[in-house]
Amino acid sequence: MSKASNTPPITDMKQRMSDIMLSVSWREIARIYFDNSVSWFYHKLDGIDGNGGNGGFTPQEAQQLKSALCDLADRIRCCADKI
Repeated sequence: MSKASNTPPITDMKQRMSDIMLSVSWREIARIYFDNSVSWFYHKLDGIDGNGGNGGFTPQEAQQLKSALCDLADRIRCCADKI
């Protein structure tokens, strides 16, 4: 078993991103970057799985979210530079 699979899921992602929660379209993040539904994404943010048990973001999903937010930040910066 790999070391990454022994890593517990990140269940406090919503708290970590509280500063931007109302400013980002999580529906679009879920769809574009994860090819998944917004309900799936909100379950991840809330640290639960689809059945109400413990869930959260795996380390790989957390890295994917980080990459998505960095991409979005770059796109916003590019738009701001055009002003």
